[in-house]
Amino acid sequence: MPDQKHVTEMFDDIAPHYDFLNHLLSFHIDKIWRRKTARFIARNNPKTILDLATGTADLAIQLARKCPLAKITGIDLSEKMLNLGQKKVNARHLEKQITLNQGDACDLPFENNSFDAITIAFGVRNFQDLEKGIKEMQRVVKKGGGIAILEFSTPTRPLFKTLFGFYFHKILPLIGKTISRNKSAYQYLPDSVSRFPSPDTFIILLSRYGLKCRKKCSLSGGIATLYCIEKQ
Repeated sequence: MPDQKHVTEMFDDIAPHYDFLNHLLSFHIDKIWRRKTARFIARNNPKTILDLATGTADLAIQLARKCPLAKITGIDLSEKMLNLGQKKVNARHLEKQITLNQGDACDLPFENNSFDAITIAFGVRNFQDLEKGIKEMQRVVKKGGGIAILEFSTPTRPLFKTLFGFYFHKILPLIGKTISRNKSAYQYLPDSVSRFPSPDTFIILLSRYGLKCRKKCSLSGGIATLYCIEKQ
């Protein structure tokens, strides 16, 4: 696992191409996944939401649409990603609803029980210390609060797993490298997904820290998984 400084520099480097490549390489399905994540959080009408690894604020903006009365705080390590996110927030006149700050999800600058809900899309696998990151989420969300974790996973159906594996490990890194001109960033993506625990193992890990997975949604044949969680 690369250290935090390396990961931050990598995301700073690919920031100008990040949104374009995300949508291109996922065939725009990532937008549907984020909408589904925001809908889950909106069901309980949270007033305060923390969006971890907010990146360029795509999920934060979706949350603002689904939860128009909520105050949303986005946290990310990459300053350049946040700068791009702030431009998107400003363009949509959401600056009074969405606040973006640089920060570490494994060392959050918030008091215990500060938020009604927490979200994180495609960022939990980048935690330098996964268990510490889980403990921080558990600490700052209120009891009974919802946590939505959207993360890549590995399909289980044999044929689809083989086809997707070829695309994910061979084609995607090549396209990413060609467009972003970063040799390692889009190789890091499949490598980090391969290292991440299986959905069932991840759910067990969450439960150790008082976070109960109420629902596990396998998305697009298992390419991604949405974990719908509640703090006990």
